[in-house]
Amino acid sequence: MRKLIGFASAALLATSLAASAAELSLAYFMGPKHPMNKAVFTPFAEKLAEVSGGQLTVKQFPGGALNSVPPKQYSILLDGVADIVFTLPGYTGEVFPMTNVINLPGLCDDSVSCTAALQNARELIETEYNAKVLALWANSPPILLTKDKPVRTLDDLQGLKLRVTSSGQVPFVQALGASPVGQPVSVINQNLANGVIDAISIDPSGIGSFKLHEVANYLTTWFPGSGSAFVLLLNKDVYDAMSDEEKGWIDAAADASLAESGASGFKASTERGLKIAKEAGLEFIDISDEERARWQAVIDETMAEVLAQPAGSMTIGDVLEKMKGM
Repeated sequence: MRKLIGFASAALLATSLAASAAELSLAYFMGPKHPMNKAVFTPFAEKLAEVSGGQLTVKQFPGGALNSVPPKQYSILLDGVADIVFTLPGYTGEVFPMTNVINLPGLCDDSVSCTAALQNARELIETEYNAKVLALWANSPPILLTKDKPVRTLDDLQGLKLRVTSSGQVPFVQALGASPVGQPVSVINQNLANGVIDAISIDPSGIGSFKLHEVANYLTTWFPGSGSAFVLLLNKDVYDAMSDEEKGWIDAAADASLAESGASGFKASTERGLKIAKEAGLEFIDISDEERARWQAVIDETMAEVLAQPAGSMTIGDVLEKMKGM
């Protein structure tokens, strides 16, 4: 029934677009003060209103107003509950295996280079989505936050219940001796506080956004992984029903600068998150070169198996080469 409603909404939107101004709904689960609103959602909405002369606008639905379960963001787009959604492909890694190759350790070292890697493979990645991809960008590689146990060595990881951002991290976390747990970012503050999880692997930008400095006591400054991917998607039926002129407005508002803005926003938020953690008194732990070599040996051994696994019609190794620009 929801899909039928979605198709009907697309048809009604097409009619309204042809006749007069129309408003697209944009759903995301964070609050309106989240850095990605300033970096991506608002710039897209403002540019769309500008290029369309106000004929096509965006209304935001933040804070889970249309969906309070982050992993279901893609589903509500397909069902027509929202015209545009922001989501993390890592929440449903089995659906987007090519996108989530960006999580592999050693691929990139900040949000800008990780976003560039995604753009190298964008034409390939877009085939995974039954939607119009408006923007595709990444954050910075993860750090590790713990509440009760500082992580300085490989031995310290053994048996920890460790929250991961994507299924792509799972084989590496398991190989290192921890127990990976998949959880949406909206619950990790509470779950670290009450002991449901022992550690959080996350980009430093999440520290301020989700007040993780209030529950963590230790920050290990390096943890295996690269960036996590983020996407802004437009319902395919809605986009296909638009006129060529209307599609042109969408494409103009969602040009390459939108992803670049997302990357820059995360870079600034990463720096802010680390500053917040430092000012809150978290102990910063730099893993020694000798100890890091131990971790890296485990990662390298696991990597060989991971690269041979399928990702759509290709292997993960094939997609990795694309992301590297090869």
